[in-house]
Amino acid sequence: MKPRIIILMHYLELGGAEMSLIGLLNALDPAKVDVDLFIYCHRGPLMKFIPKWVNLLPENTAYAVIESPIAVALKRGHLGVVAGRLMAKLKCQQFRRHYPAKGDDAAIMQYVGNYVTPWLPRINPDVEYDLCISYLTPHNIGRDKVRAKKRLAWIHTDYSTVDIDVVRELPVWGAYDHIASISHDVTSSFLNAFPSLSDRIIEIENILSADFVHSRAERSVELPETVRLLSIGRYCTAKNYDNVPDICRRLRLQGVDAKWYIIGFGGSEELIRQRIAEAGMEEHVILLGKKDNPYPYIKACDIYVQPSRYEGKSITVREAQILCKPVVVTNYPTASSQIKNGVDGVIVPLDNEGCARGLADFIADTALQQRIVDYLRIHDYANTSEVEKIYSLLK
Repeated sequence: MKPRIIILMHYLELGGAEMSLIGLLNALDPAKVDVDLFIYCHRGPLMKFIPKWVNLLPENTAYAVIESPIAVALKRGHLGVVAGRLMAKLKCQQFRRHYPAKGDDAAIMQYVGNYVTPWLPRINPDVEYDLCISYLTPHNIGRDKVRAKKRLAWIHTDYSTVDIDVVRELPVWGAYDHIASISHDVTSSFLNAFPSLSDRIIEIENILSADFVHSRAERSVELPETVRLLSIGRYCTAKNYDNVPDICRRLRLQGVDAKWYIIGFGGSEELIRQRIAEAGMEEHVILLGKKDNPYPYIKACDIYVQPSRYEGKSITVREAQILCKPVVVTNYPTASSQIKNGVDGVIVPLDNEGCARGLADFIADTALQQRIVDYLRIHDYANTSEVEKIYSLLK
């Protein structure tokens, strides 16, 4: 009999972790493994790209309301989930009174995992899986609600940039046989927080489907004949889009006629629009909003820019490289594990002035742009061979 895997994921909105999951599912071979997929809430435009051979388990409403508004969870009768979420918020607030967050506060998700998971039903309780893959934190559900011979938890975050409650999170990671890290830098930052788990780490690059990216990029999109810059990602602190208007203003002061398009959605949209108005960049920084298919825009742009404050390992950078686009990333902590500077992209300073200057220099250096494009054409950025590391866990 073929080994049987279950993969757990929150939802399939447009995000890096979600796209890498679609890539993994497309890379797995149905002749080698059977795969059950449990999505907590069946929402998001990527749901339709789940391969037909993958067995999508039915949605369970208790799981579907974990991240819904409290009123929705109450209306659906999941009082235990509501109680768990309220307790998680209270306990996290108590923790933060003693240990204030210095970076992004990621501790709350672990508190939710600890206090909500006991109220959830078991997943497919009659089946013992050969491997349970928990794809996104918190990993309590994969630990407590699935019967499995082996367990694999995934890291998608640069742990040097987020504040967590190590004492609460360590036992959850420690319950897994293996921990998948998407890059060497992500591994290093994770082990700074959890040094005792070094023997569990397996580095598995994000897997993408080049055919998927190329086929969806075929639809044409018309963008004005200027220098066309593009960024894609959630409107959030990590992506640093609130600084794009000032960077673009500085770029134009250096004589570069550029329009900067941003595809995405999220809670920082109002702040970004405010910064656009303050910089007077209404005609030059354009928020395109949520796009189910961003690939034609990547194909139509001149340069793809990732101006982030921090990243695990950007999926959209890889997608732009698959489409042979020159890529610029800011010098966030894991940038060097994403880009070989001057070879398959360019790393520029993170501060606004340095970023604008680096972008202007790169825009002017068409010879370097062409060398990068030529390099991208003959190298594989889909990483499909990484799936062999999953198979090796099943032997």
